Amino acid sequence: MTRGGRDKDRADGPERKCIATGEVQPSSGLIRFVVGPDATVVPDIAGKLPGRGIWVSATRAALDKASKKNLFSKSAKAKVQVPEGLTELVERQIADRVVNLISLSRKSGDAVSGYEKVKDMLQKEEARVLIQAEDGSTRGKSKLSTPHFGTYIGWLTADELGLAFGRETVIHAALGAGGLTNRIVDEAQRLKGLRIGPTDAQRGGSIRREG
Repeated sequence: MTRGGRDKDRADGPERKCIATGEVQPSSGLIRFVVGPDATVVPDIAGKLPGRGIWVSATRAALDKASKKNLFSKSAKAKVQVPEGLTELVERQIADRVVNLISLSRKSGDAVSGYEKVKDMLQKEEARVLIQAEDGSTRGKSKLSTPHFGTYIGWLTADELGLAFGRETVIHAALGAGGLTNRIVDEAQRLKGLRIGPTDAQRGGSIRREG
C-alpha cells in the first residue's frame, strides 16, 4: 500500500471525466451526482443511485466551481437546482461514511484506538494505517510513525474518531489489513480533498512520511 492510500496492484475502477476540471481519472477520486425527480442535484456518495451520473473531482475547488458556474445544468443538458451548501453537504456525508466504516472495522476486530494499543499494533507490524485526530496534540502524535509502506490519515477530528470507537474523543487509532481497510483509505482520500487545501497539499498536508 502506498502513502497515497491505495495498493499499487488494485484497480481504481472505471475512469470518469470531471465536469469542473475536464480531467479524466479513476472514479474512486471523484464524487458522483444524479439529478432527482424534482430536478435537484443529489450527491451519490456510495455510487448506487439510479440515473445518469455527473462526476466532479473530490476537491472543494472543483465542487465550488461546479456549483457556481452552472456546470451541473450544462452536463445534464437541463436546468437543475443545486442545493445550498452542496460542498459542505458532500463533506459531511463522506466524513460520516468514513466514520461508519471505521466503526465496522472496529467491530470486526481490525481497528484499535488509544495510544498504547496503537503503539503495540505498530510495533508488531500488524498495522496498515495510522489514524490521528487533526486537532490532537502535535507533540503526542509525533511519537507514533506511519507503518512502513502504510498510510496515514490525519484529517478526521477527535470527535469523529470518538464516534467511530464509541468514545467521547479519540486521538490515535490504527487499522489492520482487514477487508474494510482499503475502502476506508479510499473514502478518507476523498475527504482529504475537501478538507486540505492546495497550499496544505503542497506542504504535505497532514501526511507524514512512513516510519
